[in-house]
Amino acid sequence: MDIQYLKGIGEKRAKLFARLGLFTLEDLLAFYPRGYEDRTDIRDIARVSPGESVCVRAIVGAPVSHHRVRAGLEVYKTRVFDETGTLYLTFFNAPYIKSALSTGAEYVFFGKVTGESERLEMTNPVCEPSEKAGRSTGRILPRYRLTADLSQGLMRSAVEQAFAKLPEDPGDMLPDDLRKRLNLCRYRFAVQNIHFPQSAQALALARRRLVFEELLVLQLALSRLKDGRQRQPGYALPPADLSDFYASLPFRLTDDQIAAVDDCLRDMSSGKLTHRLIQGDVGSGKTLVAAACAVSAVRGGAQAALMAPTEILAEQHFETLERLFAGLGIETVLLTGRLTAARKRAAREKISSGQAGLIIGTHALISQGVEFHRLGLTITDEQHRFGVRHQNVLSAKAGDALPAHRVVMSATPIPRTLALIMYGDMDVTVMRGMPPGRRPVRTFPVTEEMRPRIHAFIRKLVNQGQQVYVVCPIIEDERELGFAAAEDYAENLRAKVFPDLSVGLLHGRMAARKKEDTMRAFTRGEIQVLVATTVIEVGVNVPNATLMVIENAERFGLSQLHQLRGRVGRGHLESHCVMFLQSKSETARKRLEIMKSAADGFAIAEADLALRGPGDFFGERQHGLPEFKLADLSADMELVSLAREEARALARSPLPAALEKAVGTLMKNLS
Repeated sequence: MDIQYLKGIGEKRAKLFARLGLFTLEDLLAFYPRGYEDRTDIRDIARVSPGESVCVRAIVGAPVSHHRVRAGLEVYKTRVFDETGTLYLTFFNAPYIKSALSTGAEYVFFGKVTGESERLEMTNPVCEPSEKAGRSTGRILPRYRLTADLSQGLMRSAVEQAFAKLPEDPGDMLPDDLRKRLNLCRYRFAVQNIHFPQSAQALALARRRLVFEELLVLQLALSRLKDGRQRQPGYALPPADLSDFYASLPFRLTDDQIAAVDDCLRDMSSGKLTHRLIQGDVGSGKTLVAAACAVSAVRGGAQAALMAPTEILAEQHFETLERLFAGLGIETVLLTGRLTAARKRAAREKISSGQAGLIIGTHALISQGVEFHRLGLTITDEQHRFGVRHQNVLSAKAGDALPAHRVVMSATPIPRTLALIMYGDMDVTVMRGMPPGRRPVRTFPVTEEMRPRIHAFIRKLVNQGQQVYVVCPIIEDERELGFAAAEDYAENLRAKVFPDLSVGLLHGRMAARKKEDTMRAFTRGEIQVLVATTVIEVGVNVPNATLMVIENAERFGLSQLHQLRGRVGRGHLESHCVMFLQSKSETARKRLEIMKSAADGFAIAEADLALRGPGDFFGERQHGLPEFKLADLSADMELVSLAREEARALARSPLPAALEKAVGTLMKNLS
């Protein structure tokens, strides 16, 4: 049923709901509140305190007075009392209140208490006659996400009407035996109490049921996608002899690197389509794993393509791998938007003819006109920087033949519990070891009084020929908030602190070409101190950068701090990370102490999840997952594991029709 046919809505108001993606009554019932206002606390006047939002049941003690302060501002006042005290009420521009409140009658008032204990006040309180209380007072009221011109009252009315039309037995998405075994409430009870809770306990029961349902549908959809992929045929590329490749390296691969290569080669030779994530901490050597896989694919008669998120990162990969592959008789080609038309044309010809074995590039790899001879393997670097669509398009470049095997790499350590959700449709290889010779970055949380010493340390390192990153949390000037602003910060360093040094600026609002040029200048050593926002968090390797200074470090998640710290310590020189702490809170200090003592990104990620929730990991809609309506992965981990177990059991039997429909819809969205 269309929303416009509800009482008080109509065609015009229905357009307001449409802005929120709400068109039918079913949409309304699935549009859960973003929060609640507890109006069940009804107190005697003597028991209320300034600053609290509460209900009081009181009698109107005087007629409502009216004062016109100025044009457009009229004030209405009265006082109410109960057996314990008096409360003074003020209403602004509310002429209706004179007839709504009768002297001597009892009402329930809800609002925020202000004033002093000897003269307590409420401004613009909600009020209802005592005998009719229960609609706006004395209950838990939902608060919804709204759009302009749409009020909470109209939204609540629409949802109430929608629920009234829900049958007494609307059916249930969850099988009865599962629901009873897990002590989950029925669907109708859950919908009623997620919108209009009868009590805090009823709200908790409703939320648990609906969160489990949401997670179960997701796990079933991911499981089916994975099962479907594992049944999908892929190139059977026999594992190649890589002994000459390993011998050409100036160091021995770690056990984790060798295990990751073995996982990928086993997948690629199985005859089934590969979709594997190589998840490794900063500096764990994922690129060499990708290189080994590419060598094996090329020797198996296929081409390999490596897609990087930025031109400078693609160029660094090309410079590294071209030297390695030349000695193996494999031609490597670079394809980015910056190349001249002639170089692009030459690259495309080598790709289409099969002369190029390994092709490295940016989004240019998926542009029209790029045709592969026999694309057998795609490797995506920093996979969270690409949408699922980009990866699908690249894999489909294999043409009418079998789709290419897919290996994706991520330097973002994800806690295991979160990985159950994020990578439910992928095979995952975790690399925790570090290559030999990689030196830990010495980390120091500091306060403002250390700034002169840090400036002296920056100058000392630069004089020794080294380079420095300085990361600020925001771009524009917000002095009143006390946060370092990248633009102002860079200007201050240039003008007052280091006028004799080369200070660069890099932030996300710069044009893409300007960002690339700035990063290239830093890579070449032309910029000595680079002031940046978190756009430098991932990717580019600058071995000469040995100091990372992070301003307002308490504003970053621990995993983000770890990623930033990983930008230094990439060469043979000793490296440092200095984190300025502006907050005086004990929690902020403890968080940075974790950074000082821990070097394992996975351990830090687990601590980050416990401290801050999953926001840092889902900040860029990684892997195309839908937004959760209710689930909170930091609070609902027990239900994540439970849903995963039940999804495995349900996968072996037919699903109820409603659950089957929900899973099918989500699979379409995910793929």
